[in-house]
Amino acid sequence: MSAAPLSLAILISGRGSNMAAIARSCAAHEIHATIACVGSDRVGAPGLDIARALGIDAFSLAPAAFDARAAWEEALVERLDAARPQLVVLAGFMRILGSGFVAHYRGRMLNIHPSLLPHYKGLHTHRRVLEAGDTHHGCSVHFVTEELDGGPVVAQGRVPVFADDDEQGLSARVQAVEHILYPRTIGWIASGRLAWRDGAPWFDGRPLAAPVVEDFDAPDRD
Repeated sequence: MSAAPLSLAILISGRGSNMAAIARSCAAHEIHATIACVGSDRVGAPGLDIARALGIDAFSLAPAAFDARAAWEEALVERLDAARPQLVVLAGFMRILGSGFVAHYRGRMLNIHPSLLPHYKGLHTHRRVLEAGDTHHGCSVHFVTEELDGGPVVAQGRVPVFADDDEQGLSARVQAVEHILYPRTIGWIASGRLAWRDGAPWFDGRPLAAPVVEDFDAPDRD
């Protein structure tokens, strides 16, 4: 008998495009995983409707409904744990999580960030890359730690930056790579290739000294 699929809980704040990409990969059996629930810190997040249309349990939990962030995080942990996920996936989740929440899911929580970490942590990464005149940009999948965008990076997708790029076009190019890289990385965990051991990521049975990096061409450019 084959092992049960990896159970995921996905947190979003907006459109949920990465969530939808992961859901497509699960449905197509490209990765051995299933989505137990999708949650958001925003009641009107469009991605919640997408999740529900796919038959996925979806909920919102607004921090404004709680007296303190700690109380909201406790309620979120309770809601997530009720779904019994093996992996919590942050997919466009725009709220900083406290140390208690991070510790509860240590080694079981991933995030994707639109830059080649450790460069350009935080917001407005595409604009900052263009302003710096960089020749490459991309995205990074990392385990979540207390440091913002600072956990161990396990996978990166790189794209070229062209002289005539604008912020919108570069963002779209990076997001297309995110939709490939994030499901693939989750698939590595589902298959046992990627694991958290002794406080660090391991890949194919060895400590991962550096992220797995793949270069992606721009399909719309010669």
